[in-house]
Amino acid sequence: MKEGPDIARIAMLIGDPARANMLTALMAGKALTATELAAEAGITAQTASSHLARLEDGGLIAQRRQGRHKYVTLAGEEVAHVLEALMGLAAGSGHLRTRTGPRDAALRKARVCYNHLAGDLGIRLFDSLTARGMIVVTDEDVRLTAEGAALMEGFGIDLAALRKGRAVMCRCCLDWSERRSHLAGSLGRALLSRIEALGWARRDPGTRAVLFTKTGEAAFLRELAPLPA
Repeated sequence: MKEGPDIARIAMLIGDPARANMLTALMAGKALTATELAAEAGITAQTASSHLARLEDGGLIAQRRQGRHKYVTLAGEEVAHVLEALMGLAAGSGHLRTRTGPRDAALRKARVCYNHLAGDLGIRLFDSLTARGMIVVTDEDVRLTAEGAALMEGFGIDLAALRKGRAVMCRCCLDWSERRSHLAGSLGRALLSRIEALGWARRDPGTRAVLFTKTGEAAFLRELAPLPA
């Protein structure tokens, strides 16, 4: 008798091409309708409903009704981490869908990974915070130091509110494009929200890309992710 979690069932749910396309679309962190997801997967609305029911039953998505529409999101950050790691494995193994192009370059530079910043700039932020002692990374967790807390509060992050939440404040997420870590958790989410609120960057509505303005990127590198001296 086999023991332990049934990874085969989860792998089967993710492995179907239509379901994989729908899950990837939800990595942008935006709630989408079944009709929108059907278009992403290139299938009919009826077929999409069947796939979504299976994904919900498997604990990978959540659905909620609002008015006439039913909206779909990933079930949580843990699902996003799994998908991002699988993207990294696929990219590293040469399993790419298309040739690289301008859109790929933008996604590699900065993109949203469910609710936090990923890509080259996300990695730059993580590496800078680590090198300057703002966060301490161990095999078990990521911890914000006193110096890091002062930096975040000075940047306008309400750490007291984050500590009251149920989500882990800091955690590593493996970046698919570089297979190095970027910052996830409630702090990662709060930082991306603050960056957007300051007008430093905006999300491309058609992709997962996060588009920084020239001045916004300069401010990001200066205030949050400078290279250590």
